[in-house]
Amino acid sequence: MSLVKFKKRPFGDLVHQDFFDMDDFFDNRSWVRNMLPDTFWNGKTTEPALNIKETDDKFEIELAAPGFAKKDFNITIDDGCLNISAEKTKSEEEKEDDYTRKEFSYNAFERSLQLPKTVKEEAIKAKYNDGILKFDLLKKEEAKKKPPKVVEIA
Repeated sequence: MSLVKFKKRPFGDLVHQDFFDMDDFFDNRSWVRNMLPDTFWNGKTTEPALNIKETDDKFEIELAAPGFAKKDFNITIDDGCLNISAEKTKSEEEKEDDYTRKEFSYNAFERSLQLPKTVKEEAIKAKYNDGILKFDLLKKEEAKKKPPKVVEIA
């Protein structure tokens, strides 16, 4: 004979059994089943996606920031850290005889990247086009990959 935990269901089979089972509730909900994006729960809804590519002589960074204009960005380098932020507000008001419609939107983000010591901070270039903010971070000469040295055998 074996013992089995009894699960009492208040509405019988009318409602799926795990709806009222708190032990199983957090294991079976939609956020576990990937029905909601991860950004819904992890608080990163305002942090733009970032791609970083390293070549022999530079780093290339692409930051997805659609809907902004060049004037909306604030880019600084402070103590070896590249700080990127943007802020945009928009408001509309429409007045008619019997109603007034007001709309307001605000969009902002902040992203900071610790720069490697091999980057020439004074040579960082940024370009914004089609919603993508691109950076070229040139490497210092001593950090560039050098071809292997051939050693002659005597």
